[in-house]
Amino acid sequence: MASHGSSFQKIFMGAAGGSADSSALAVAHKGSPYVAAYPWSESGFGSKHSNPSTLPAGDGSGVAFTSDGSAIAVAHESSPYVSAYPWSGSGFGSKYSNPSTLPSDECFKVAFSPDDSALALAHTGSPYVAAYPWSGSGFGSKYSNPSALPYNTAYGVAFSPNGSAIAVVLQGAYGYTNPPLIDVYQWSGSGFGSKYSYPSTGPAGTYSLDVAFSPNSSAIAICHAASPYLTVYAWSGSGFGSKYSNPSTLPAGAGNGVAFSPNGSTIAVVHNASPRISAYPWSGSGFGSKYSDPSTDIPGAAFSVAFSPDDSAIAVAHDNEPYLSAYPWSGSGFGSKYSNPSTIPNDRSIDIAFSV
Repeated sequence: MASHGSSFQKIFMGAAGGSADSSALAVAHKGSPYVAAYPWSESGFGSKHSNPSTLPAGDGSGVAFTSDGSAIAVAHESSPYVSAYPWSGSGFGSKYSNPSTLPSDECFKVAFSPDDSALALAHTGSPYVAAYPWSGSGFGSKYSNPSALPYNTAYGVAFSPNGSAIAVVLQGAYGYTNPPLIDVYQWSGSGFGSKYSYPSTGPAGTYSLDVAFSPNSSAIAICHAASPYLTVYAWSGSGFGSKYSNPSTLPAGAGNGVAFSPNGSTIAVVHNASPRISAYPWSGSGFGSKYSDPSTDIPGAAFSVAFSPDDSAIAVAHDNEPYLSAYPWSGSGFGSKYSNPSTIPNDRSIDIAFSV
């Protein structure tokens, strides 16, 4: 397990999803307690919530809240590979029981379905993706694996906002001339359906680390290792459509995390090279001209990005202290950086998420 965990960190290092009124901002990070959560308001960070009474079992790689803000899940390095907790304004509740069938290996990212009826994990080791029914009681019995498995380690996972598809992004595999680096499946209350055909022009490079659907489920974005570092396709019930033209100003390096704003007007990607984040207007026509960089630099490689639910803030998980940075966000782009939280995470933050 440690070897897989170190390989995930090396991908990030070697290459070097609340509002102004929302309730919390959480990060999954290296080093105990592996997850940190803060109240969030229009003033920025509040005092850090107490750690969960039962900590995740190793370095945190992924974090997500349910859409109703009633639960939080953390993907991590060691068995049981995922830890989930009730969530409220008071913070973490008592840890839910582990799923009866654990993921097969280290988990990297976690996602809840838009109706909060399922939880999915991207992980190393076949079958590379695991999904479970989810309810107020916690995990249900694991869904059957997809009939056509991903072909290698999955690093990112996302449900389409309309709930009809689930996507995983992957490490390339030997024997694939042009590895597509992404698998997308139909999704329903029965679990995984048929796999969609690959896009005609796949993302470039040897791995992809994150994937996001636009809020109206009309586009799918993938960040990846090689130029142009961010690739977006039209998406519909038929699967992949045509690739959108690349932005006129490309991200400055390998993409680690990608997010659309909840109102669908912006797409942001975080990367290893300065300025660590690139944000663009987004519309049905694709990318607009890149927004100006934030006036306060992000210190070190950036790994994950999330917008607040009301589009008033943007937050980034990154490598060096303070390990997370947040900025006001508007139609004009980045505002002046919020003050750091009074208690920062203990180590490198890998994933970040706002609650409602």
